[in-house]
Amino acid sequence: MSSAAGKDRKTGERAPRERHPAPLPTMINIGYGNLVTAVRVIAIISPGSSPMRRLREEASKRGKLIDATEGRRTRSIVMTDSDHVILSAITPETIAARLAPDFDGEGGE
Repeated sequence: MSSAAGKDRKTGERAPRERHPAPLPTMINIGYGNLVTAVRVIAIISPGSSPMRRLREEASKRGKLIDATEGRRTRSIVMTDSDHVILSAITPETIAARLAPDFDGEGGE
Protein backbone atom coordinates (compact mmCIF):
# COMPACT_ATOMS: atom_id res chain seq x y z
CA MET A 1 0.00 0.00 0.00
CA SER A 2 1.27 3.47 -0.81
CA SER A 3 1.35 5.47 2.39
CA ALA A 4 1.46 8.79 0.57
CA ALA A 5 -1.80 8.28 -1.28
CA GLY A 6 -3.42 5.96 1.27
CA LYS A 7 -4.50 3.60 -1.54
CA ASP A 8 -3.85 -0.06 -2.17
CA ARG A 9 -1.46 -0.43 -5.15
CA LYS A 10 -3.28 -3.40 -6.66
CA THR A 11 -6.91 -2.31 -6.37
CA GLY A 12 -6.55 1.47 -6.17
CA GLU A 13 -9.05 1.54 -3.29
CA ARG A 14 -8.56 3.37 -0.05
CA ALA A 15 -7.64 1.23 2.92
CA PRO A 16 -10.13 1.42 5.81
CA ARG A 17 -8.98 3.66 8.63
CA GLU A 18 -8.50 2.19 12.06
CA ARG A 19 -10.98 3.60 14.52
CA HIS A 20 -10.10 4.02 18.13
CA PRO A 21 -13.04 4.32 20.49
CA ALA A 22 -13.32 7.68 22.19
CA PRO A 23 -12.71 7.56 25.93
CA LEU A 24 -15.91 7.66 27.95
CA PRO A 25 -16.34 10.80 30.03
CA THR A 26 -16.13 10.42 33.79
CA MET A 27 -19.53 11.19 35.27
CA ILE A 28 -20.17 12.39 38.83
CA ASN A 29 -23.39 11.52 40.65
CA ILE A 30 -24.82 14.75 42.10
CA GLY A 31 -27.78 12.98 43.67
CA TYR A 32 -30.98 11.13 42.80
CA GLY A 33 -29.65 9.66 39.57
CA ASN A 34 -28.43 12.99 38.17
CA LEU A 35 -24.94 13.02 36.63
CA VAL A 36 -22.50 15.72 35.55
CA THR A 37 -19.40 15.28 33.40
CA ALA A 38 -16.44 15.63 35.78
CA VAL A 39 -14.23 17.66 33.43
CA ARG A 40 -16.93 20.35 33.10
CA VAL A 41 -17.12 21.05 36.87
CA ILE A 42 -15.17 24.15 37.91
CA ALA A 43 -16.59 24.72 41.42
CA ILE A 44 -18.74 23.11 44.09
CA ILE A 45 -20.13 25.76 46.40
CA SER A 46 -22.23 25.95 49.55
CA PRO A 47 -25.47 27.86 48.76
CA GLY A 48 -25.89 29.80 52.02
CA SER A 49 -24.35 33.19 51.23
CA SER A 50 -26.01 36.18 49.55
CA PRO A 51 -23.64 36.09 46.53
CA MET A 52 -24.65 32.48 45.90
CA ARG A 53 -28.33 33.40 46.06
CA ARG A 54 -27.67 36.16 43.51
CA LEU A 55 -25.71 33.70 41.34
CA ARG A 56 -28.72 31.36 41.37
CA GLU A 57 -31.14 34.17 40.45
CA GLU A 58 -28.92 35.43 37.60
CA ALA A 59 -28.48 31.92 36.20
CA SER A 60 -32.25 31.46 36.27
CA LYS A 61 -32.79 34.69 34.32
CA ARG A 62 -30.22 33.58 31.70
CA GLY A 63 -31.76 30.11 31.39
CA LYS A 64 -28.61 28.47 32.75
CA LEU A 65 -30.03 27.12 36.03
CA ILE A 66 -30.51 23.37 36.39
CA ASP A 67 -32.38 22.16 39.46
CA ALA A 68 -31.28 18.60 40.28
CA THR A 69 -32.61 18.64 43.86
CA GLU A 70 -35.77 16.62 43.11
CA GLY A 71 -37.69 19.05 45.36
CA ARG A 72 -35.33 18.70 48.31
CA ARG A 73 -33.30 21.39 50.07
CA THR A 74 -30.35 22.75 48.04
CA ARG A 75 -27.12 21.81 49.79
CA SER A 76 -24.62 22.62 47.04
CA ILE A 77 -24.24 24.56 43.84
CA VAL A 78 -22.15 23.07 41.04
CA MET A 79 -20.72 25.52 38.52
CA THR A 80 -19.62 24.32 35.10
CA ASP A 81 -17.30 25.70 32.44
CA SER A 82 -20.34 26.26 30.19
CA ASP A 83 -21.66 28.80 32.73
CA HIS A 84 -24.44 26.47 33.92
CA VAL A 85 -25.38 26.54 37.61
CA ILE A 86 -26.61 23.19 38.92
CA LEU A 87 -28.44 22.86 42.24
CA SER A 88 -27.92 19.64 44.18
CA ALA A 89 -29.36 18.20 47.38
CA ILE A 90 -26.00 16.53 48.14
CA THR A 91 -23.41 18.32 50.30
CA PRO A 92 -20.34 19.86 48.64
CA GLU A 93 -18.08 17.50 50.61
CA THR A 94 -19.88 14.42 49.29
CA ILE A 95 -19.71 15.64 45.68
CA ALA A 96 -16.02 16.53 46.09
CA ALA A 97 -15.32 13.05 47.47
CA ARG A 98 -17.02 11.54 44.42
CA LEU A 99 -15.04 13.84 42.13
CA ALA A 100 -11.70 13.15 43.81
CA PRO A 101 -11.83 9.93 45.85
CA ASP A 102 -8.76 10.95 47.89
CA PHE A 103 -10.53 14.18 49.06
CA ASP A 104 -10.88 14.11 52.86
CA GLY A 105 -12.94 17.28 53.42
CA GLU A 106 -10.30 18.91 55.62
CA GLY A 107 -9.63 22.29 54.08
CA GLY A 108 -7.17 23.74 56.56
CA GLU A 109 -9.44 26.66 57.39
